[in-house]
Amino acid sequence: MHRRGQYGKTRSWNLRERRMARPREFDEEAVLDAAMQCFWRRGYEATSVRDLIDKTRITGASLYNAFGDKRALFIKSLDRYVEHSVADRIRRCEALPPREAIEAFFSDVLKRSLEDPERKGCMLVNTALDAAPPDEAFRENVAAVLMRIEMFFLGRIESGQADATIASLLPAEDMARHLLSVLMGLRVLARVRPEPALLKGIVASALGMLDCARKEKALPAI
Repeated sequence: MHRRGQYGKTRSWNLRERRMARPREFDEEAVLDAAMQCFWRRGYEATSVRDLIDKTRITGASLYNAFGDKRALFIKSLDRYVEHSVADRIRRCEALPPREAIEAFFSDVLKRSLEDPERKGCMLVNTALDAAPPDEAFRENVAAVLMRIEMFFLGRIESGQADATIASLLPAEDMARHLLSVLMGLRVLARVRPEPALLKGIVASALGMLDCARKEKALPAI
C-alpha cells in the first residue's frame, strides 16, 4: 500500500510536470486583452467565469493554468490596463513642457471618453467605485495608481512653478490633488453625460487654475 501510494504521487507529479512543460496553444497577450475588455465592460462582480471563457475562447482549465483564479486574472487585467493606458499616457506627457504636459494628459482623457461609444469609462475608476469594501488588495492597487498620477501632476506643477509657466498662488501639492479629483470626476461624469461642451468646460476650468497667478501678475499695478 505504501509503495502504491508513493507511485501514485510520483505519477501525478510527472503528469503535472508534463502539463507545465507543454507549450501553450494560445496567445497569452491576446487572451489577457480579451479578459481585460470583459472586466472593463462588466466590472469584476458582474463578470462570470463563463463570460471569460466565452470572450477569451479558451477552456476554463487553460485559463486557470495560465492566470490563476478569476481574482488573479482581474488584477493582471487591471495591471495591463494601467500599463497601456495610464502609464503610457504619463510617459508621453512627461516629455512635454510642464504646462503642456498637463493639458495633453487631460486632452487624451477627453478624447478617449468622448470617442467611446460603449461609455465604459476608466477601468481604474470603475474598480475604485465597484470594489467590495473588504477587498483591500483592489483598493491598494487603485490607490497606488492614483498616487502615480498625482505624482505626475505634482512633478509637472513643481517644474512649471520653478520656470514661472505655472501659477505659484497655491501649493503644488494642493493643485496636484485638485487635478486628480477633477480627473476622477470627469471619468465618472463622462459615462452618464458624455457632452463635449460640458466636459471640455470642466477641463478648461481646471487648467485655468494653472494660469491664474501669471495673469494676475500681468495686470497693471493700481
